[in-house]
Amino acid sequence: RTVPFVSKAMGTQLAKAASLLMVGQTIAELISAGFLPENDGSVVPRDSPVAVKEAVLPFKRFRTVEGRVVDSVLGPEMRSTGEVMGIDRNFPRAFRKSQEAVYGGLPTSGTVFVSVADRDKRAIVLPMQRLAQLGFTILATEGTADILARNGIPVTTVLKHYEADAGEESIIDVIRSGGVDLIINTPSGRSSRADGLEIRRESVSADKPLVTTIAQVSAAVAAMETSREPLTVRSLQEYAADRAAL
Repeated sequence: RTVPFVSKAMGTQLAKAASLLMVGQTIAELISAGFLPENDGSVVPRDSPVAVKEAVLPFKRFRTVEGRVVDSVLGPEMRSTGEVMGIDRNFPRAFRKSQEAVYGGLPTSGTVFVSVADRDKRAIVLPMQRLAQLGFTILATEGTADILARNGIPVTTVLKHYEADAGEESIIDVIRSGGVDLIINTPSGRSSRADGLEIRRESVSADKPLVTTIAQVSAAVAAMETSREPLTVRSLQEYAADRAAL
């Protein structure tokens, strides 16, 4: 599925060009005939559009034998039921479009819950600082909250599922009550993995955006920063016409 995606993103019929190469035509001939661009991918004009491919992963449709929602942490299993393309003038807007198309979009305000593995604690500081500047309320489990507070980020500590005694509210309860708009969770360790599984299951059940890698955190924050910019829709043919005009 990658070849059709790249062909659409570049406006180039890669499968046709490859077939012509196999029957004896040269790259120079294909460039002359217009099947390939004059420059390869190492030369990209600054105003070229950016295309983001996002997999459709409907985790709510997958259940364990006990009827529970499966863990949404990515693995080698092929769970995707399709994919979308978000294409725009820069990466944040293109990523934002991809999330709109697949999961209904990222929040523009509200509350963010974050709980990350020790290896990710340094990397989470700047994204959370930016979300705080954008007006989001930040909730975190104790270890993550300590790191954020030490870096001057306003944060409220919430209990993990297994830490809460009877009558105490855990992050699971907060998610179930609709008190969280975005969940960031990169688990590690046996107890953390079990607690993270519960967090991710509740996030999926509640239809809340869920981020499980630091790379995705950075992409999501960059996209959320563009929330005040209206998104526009253009066809692939319009992008092709722009390339032809260069």
